[in-house]
Amino acid sequence: MRVSKFSGFRLVREALRGHRGWTPLWRNPEPQPTYDIVIVGGGGHGLATAYYLAKVFGQTRIAVLEKGWLGSGNVGRNTTIIRSNYLLPGNQPFYEFSMKLWENLEQDLNFNAMVSQRGIINLIHSDAQRDAYRRRGNAMLLSGADARLLSREDLRDLVPFLNYDDARFPIRGGLMQPRAGTARHDGVAWGYARGADALGVDLVQNCEVTGFRTRDGRICGVETSRGPIDAGKVGIAVAGSSGRVMALAGLRLPIESHVLQAFVTEGLKPVIPGVLTFGAGHFYISQSDKGGLVFGGDIDGYNSYAQRGNLPVVEDVVESGMALMPMIGRARLLRSWGGVVDMSMDGSPIIDRTPVDGLYFNGGWCYGGFKATPASGYAFAHLIATGRPHASAAAYRLDRFARGHVIDERGAGAQPNLH
Repeated sequence: MRVSKFSGFRLVREALRGHRGWTPLWRNPEPQPTYDIVIVGGGGHGLATAYYLAKVFGQTRIAVLEKGWLGSGNVGRNTTIIRSNYLLPGNQPFYEFSMKLWENLEQDLNFNAMVSQRGIINLIHSDAQRDAYRRRGNAMLLSGADARLLSREDLRDLVPFLNYDDARFPIRGGLMQPRAGTARHDGVAWGYARGADALGVDLVQNCEVTGFRTRDGRICGVETSRGPIDAGKVGIAVAGSSGRVMALAGLRLPIESHVLQAFVTEGLKPVIPGVLTFGAGHFYISQSDKGGLVFGGDIDGYNSYAQRGNLPVVEDVVESGMALMPMIGRARLLRSWGGVVDMSMDGSPIIDRTPVDGLYFNGGWCYGGFKATPASGYAFAHLIATGRPHASAAAYRLDRFARGHVIDERGAGAQPNLH
């Protein structure tokens, strides 16, 4: 299937022609009665999976089923941070693989996802935290990632606007990953959707999966709001709806669904050069290309499927921001939104086969789903196509909780106090 290429020359030509030559980025097909592979979930992970299945593994009869519109879930409801500054061997190689895919994503997709490698700095507020970040930085370097330990003086040169003098939590340094940064969240979804469609993948919107069809213990299709669809293999990538969808197959997951809020202020002149995280609380912030400060913090404390949060979390996040940089108290909060995140019990994801033959699951991304999008799609496609886990995702087994092989990066699951 042919697709027109984007280029600077074409942009100029369309501008001179009144932009009359642009066409939709993807088709809007009717679902076919049968496919070789069905991917449930039209977010970043589902679209990336379909793209790599078609491009890398040569699969041709693929459908992505989305109950709403493409990109209507968490891929468009996050703070856009991409990074690979992890510690544990079960996580670090995977996120570094994702980082390398991010670095070539726009050329691969021929689509502007606005990947901006402006760096991320995790602030240090105590001697013990410095030791922990030194260990993390060494683990990053050993896995092939980049890391730089910053002194207080280094930080003053890079981010002079922080409260260094009379802060409640004194700033003593930071750990920086220069290759980290941000990407345009909806641009990522649109780029993968366009790329998958060009390779023949059917992207079926407004098609909710209502059940699974099995025969002799093996998956043979799905029931949807637009009729039954036969399939040889089915992959699930539905983020916060993971527990509800997998329950339709009779499976119970070690996952809880929680709301994670994000916030953006009015547009300001450039002030924050990259991404900053507060080491004395859960707060992270960057600045968008439009000038708004984009930030977030902890999940809401209750289980929910609602894409909205509550005011106590707003207060908690804003308090952390004020403690870090009092100057943002003058900025007006423009809007906030909530994404329903699938919180695994150890804070790390799951990419694995399920007990139902032919049914595969991708979920449990907690706070880290967006930055994992390219590697998640690639590893999930590898698993579905070959039946074997990708080397970078070998630790993301569904049965690791029963076996006691958890990947507890820092107790970042739904209830870290119980870890």
